[in-house]
Amino acid sequence: MEFHTSINKRRIVRIEETVSETPTVKTLVFKDDLSYSAKPGQFLMIWIPRIEEIPMSVMINSKEGYAAVTIRKSGIGSTALFERKKGDFIGLRGPYGNEFILRKNYKKILIIGGGTGLVPLLRLASYASKKKLKITTVLGARTKKEVFFEKMARKFTKHGDSSVKICTDDGSYGLKGTTVNVMNNLVRNNTFDCVYTCGPELMMKGVVEIANKNSIPVQASLERYMKCGIGICGSCCLDSSLVCQDGTVFNGNQLSKILDFGISYRDKDGQKICYN
Repeated sequence: MEFHTSINKRRIVRIEETVSETPTVKTLVFKDDLSYSAKPGQFLMIWIPRIEEIPMSVMINSKEGYAAVTIRKSGIGSTALFERKKGDFIGLRGPYGNEFILRKNYKKILIIGGGTGLVPLLRLASYASKKKLKITTVLGARTKKEVFFEKMARKFTKHGDSSVKICTDDGSYGLKGTTVNVMNNLVRNNTFDCVYTCGPELMMKGVVEIANKNSIPVQASLERYMKCGIGICGSCCLDSSLVCQDGTVFNGNQLSKILDFGISYRDKDGQKICYN
């Protein structure tokens, strides 16, 4: 394991801006050069003083030297972070993990995201857009009220055959159905050099299975509970892999051999919990 003192030393940053994406989702913007330079798919360990330290994907920000994290209000740590305001301070370590790979021969890619899983995918889209790749982005949500980052996604799909497709489970906005349904239709009529996905694991399992079935390279960014982020605690174990060190990005071949993927995860106590 390569050890970088700079990324492992906790940095205290001030929240410069907060953006309410939905009633339960908020983006916190801060100044930090290391986070600004993070690769698509890398994550930060965010310290909420006296509460918890949690892993968060690095959100892009258009301002030089700035980055952000996007939180969905859920558990103790995420709720405490969600409630932070402009002027409050948080701690950072990282960025950690590997990254999404855009190979030189790629010309047309498919990006599929759900919820806050869009965060690393939008950073990827920004890179792909600069390389003039044709990007088809699928954004999934349960209802219209839970759709966010649409405007930003469209920013990276302004040229060529690039496009953004929205789908909601209840049909209240965009196409009715899931991202997996939309992907099924897309791969029937289009060819893609690679599929990139992040979001709920059961969604990603469906995406990976379709990609593998159609012999399309696929990369997925996985989420697991982490206590250290540097391969020591073992909390993020996924079969014999550690998500913090071997991921968070895994390819379709790797995921087809990981028995836990889309089947189970571990809670804060290390107990294995099966997905319903």
